[in-house]
Amino acid sequence: MLSTENRANPELLAERLHSAAIRLLRSVRKADQSSSLNPPRLSALSVIVFAGPITLGDLAAAEQVKPPTMTRIVQALENQGLVAKRVDASDRRSVRLNATMKGQRLLIQARRERTRALAQRVGLLSPQERSALERAIDLMAKLIENRRT
Repeated sequence: MLSTENRANPELLAERLHSAAIRLLRSVRKADQSSSLNPPRLSALSVIVFAGPITLGDLAAAEQVKPPTMTRIVQALENQGLVAKRVDASDRRSVRLNATMKGQRLLIQARRERTRALAQRVGLLSPQERSALERAIDLMAKLIENRRT
């Protein structure tokens, strides 16, 4: 726990938040093993499912990887029948990636498993701790929104 003096220090809070978020996501990532996809493929599929039809370049940017890396990931997803490429109706030179029904079902099931694993941990908290967590989530959402302004 931080001293009262250090609790207001944005850099220390940011460091602790960063560390906690990474450790939390890594701990629930074990639930992803049931999906049969490695983390980069599962992450890319998630963007495709939730962002709707997307270009390869936009997907690479969203996932913060170079286009050749994303090409390999998408090819693997396509080979598994999870993603389909479609020519953009408004720009015939552009190709958009869409999740297939199989890809959508797999991603939704993987998300359920991850959420279930996280819910088990949240269930161990006291009502007061869950209330504090709810406030923290609201603050995290505010941090995300502030980033966009």
